[in-house]
Amino acid sequence: MKQKILLTGRPGCGKTTLIKRVVNDLALPAGGFYTEEIRAHGERLGFKIITLDGQEALLAHVDFKTPERVGKYGLDLSALETVGVEALREAVHARQLVVIDEIGPMELRSPIFRDVVNQALDSGAPILATISARSLPFTGAIKERPDVTVIEVRPGNREQLAYELSDQFKK
Repeated sequence: MKQKILLTGRPGCGKTTLIKRVVNDLALPAGGFYTEEIRAHGERLGFKIITLDGQEALLAHVDFKTPERVGKYGLDLSALETVGVEALREAVHARQLVVIDEIGPMELRSPIFRDVVNQALDSGAPILATISARSLPFTGAIKERPDVTVIEVRPGNREQLAYELSDQFKK
């Protein structure tokens, strides 16, 4: 298995949980970000970015009245670019494990984010990322790269993947 792992799968299958678990198990320097749902009264209202060093930014929310939209969510791409992209750049520069959760339709609206993802993939740094299962031109090109391994996360393989990925990145 290569050191550039892309996790894909249906929404809610456990990709983010798996990434958090692997990063916590490693005890290796890692940087980047993961995304978390914002929920109230059982309804998803948006998403926030949380860097591995604890910074947070609101990426998307139903109440955002912005021109950039994905479904019912307005996007704040400046939050992604100042918090998320900066965390990725720092991780690449420090040659840490680069964590990107997620390379998906919201994040891809940012040309700066797309550029830094390509820079990370070309850098030689180890990468653990989630990527949209939906076929989009940018994500399709990444999945076709010969230096990445794409793994589908399912409820039935999540536990085994946690052990395998931890072992892989410890090597």
